[in-house]
Amino acid sequence: MTQDVIALTPRMPDTRTLLAGLHAGGPDLRVNQAGDGAVVRLCADSGQTLVSLEAPRYLQVPGEVDRLLGKGVWDESPVWWTEARASSAAAEAARLAGSVAGRLAAVLGGAVWPPGAGHTEVVPDLAGLRGDTAPPGVDVLTARAAVVIQGRPVVAATTWLTDVARNAVRTGRELQLVTPPGTRLTFPLHTLLDGLPSRWVVRDPACGYYDGLSGAVLDWHDGRFDPVDNGTPRISDAFRQPAGAEGEHQLILSLRTIHPADDRLTLGRALELAWRTLTGAPPAGWSTAEPVNVPWSPRQLTELARGRAQRSLPTWVVAVGGAGRPSIATVRVSHTAAGVEERATIVLGYGSGHDVPLDLVPELAAYLATGHGLATMVTQLRSARADLSTPARHEPPPVPVSLALGPDAVADLGLARAREAVAGVTPLRLGPAIRPGLHFELGGRGQDAVRFA
Repeated sequence: MTQDVIALTPRMPDTRTLLAGLHAGGPDLRVNQAGDGAVVRLCADSGQTLVSLEAPRYLQVPGEVDRLLGKGVWDESPVWWTEARASSAAAEAARLAGSVAGRLAAVLGGAVWPPGAGHTEVVPDLAGLRGDTAPPGVDVLTARAAVVIQGRPVVAATTWLTDVARNAVRTGRELQLVTPPGTRLTFPLHTLLDGLPSRWVVRDPACGYYDGLSGAVLDWHDGRFDPVDNGTPRISDAFRQPAGAEGEHQLILSLRTIHPADDRLTLGRALELAWRTLTGAPPAGWSTAEPVNVPWSPRQLTELARGRAQRSLPTWVVAVGGAGRPSIATVRVSHTAAGVEERATIVLGYGSGHDVPLDLVPELAAYLATGHGLATMVTQLRSARADLSTPARHEPPPVPVSLALGPDAVADLGLARAREAVAGVTPLRLGPAIRPGLHFELGGRGQDAVRFA
């Protein structure tokens, strides 16, 4: 059973309503704050955290509840999302989280996920619990790993999980996410795990545990999950099963732009242009974590990145598209010697029989090269789920479709050398002849069962 309970309400949980929720364990539990007040913790007398209640998030982006919790949970937009995470160290903590969320929903007229978890009963006799526990959000903490157990059908890059990942890195530990075999990861979380010392650990009745991204059979050893060492890699049979994406595809654009660092800069314009070119509409929303809750705004993105840059910090955000086409992106903004660098990876999903608009990619590359600071753009195509989530199954690697070089990259290489960057391919010139970019077709269009517009 999941240890996470979410209250979805049409009205904002005010102070009085939150206090009613926090009394779900009776008057004897302690209330502490963390995360600069963004997290409220219900604790036993020993200090052991029983339930962490996140600050309510106002979801103004349609489709986020369906994307993360499934269809039919909540059909209205906007909605307030209030998340309670129970500690796995206390048997009754899950019921306490259900009562906190159930009270919010009862007062404000909302719903509780997962279905049946919400109630309004007092969960007594929790204040006297003793014993140390892992930090909030972590189920098992060792010298080598921070282990997080999740039971959600889709695990996302939520605020609390990204905080756990950040703290694991800071303390020299590996983040290990343990889930049932049917769980999927969102693209932002998959991207986040790829960039960290981490492992997705999937429970399996046949072999015990396996790595959800590589299929390697795992065993608990010396304080963390590691591949079974018997001389040769052993791949789980469950990982070899079909991923449930027959005829479905993902189009992946890895986009890197560089801009002068001045007060006139507005970030997110290249990302928005790519979205409009490929889907006919701009991104629907953006946020620093999932669920994505704020309507798309390049100005606000720029303000956030500028404020973080003043503290010498990079910016990482998620953007999502509207309901017409599954689309999502991660964006990282950082200052380099060359200027302000945006690295965006945009993924779009296409169901069986749907056109993949690869013919629009050269046009997009030309626009980016002539007015948006294009450095490089790599386009790839893969057979994978159109909903853009990652299952714990084998999926074929992406096939390169094209490569675009911006004018500065071409100038740095020299035009003659840049034109020969891909052997046997004559590139398309982007922009004016005096200072062109180049676009190379790499031949990834020939996959079976794909129709191109």
